[in-house]
Amino acid sequence: MRIRDVEARDFRAWDALWTGYNAFYGREGATALPDVVTQQTWARFVDPREPMHALVAEADGALAGLAHIVVHRATSRAADVCYLQDLFTDPAQRGKGVARALIDAVYERARELGCCRVYWQTKADNTTARRLYDKVAEHNGFIVYSHELSGSKP
Repeated sequence: MRIRDVEARDFRAWDALWTGYNAFYGREGATALPDVVTQQTWARFVDPREPMHALVAEADGALAGLAHIVVHRATSRAADVCYLQDLFTDPAQRGKGVARALIDAVYERARELGCCRVYWQTKADNTTARRLYDKVAEHNGFIVYSHELSGSKP
């Protein structure tokens, strides 16, 4: 398995993983993300000026997983922090260390970018993933709240 930056030629394979990731979180059919969001997200990943990065796991010549990160400032730290926004493994590749390899690569990329911390969130009932997360990071007890702003684009 090889972890690398996403490349422009990866769009179709990445999009299949992206679609699976979104379906896992209930964003499919009538609740699917608008195509404009997917296109804008992809454009950000291939724009070197953006603070968003996409890593992919490649196994046997095919993409097996993805990790998307956003680097940003924090009020509680002098150095930037890294938010692991999306992590997904192709269901056929689960249990083979793909997610662990992607997380390790995110840690390394965050160090390279001068970040002092990597953090992420998941649903409380995502027990399979949480078994891994409990091994590679600390759950610090925070609960996430969000509020969609009316009139804003998704």
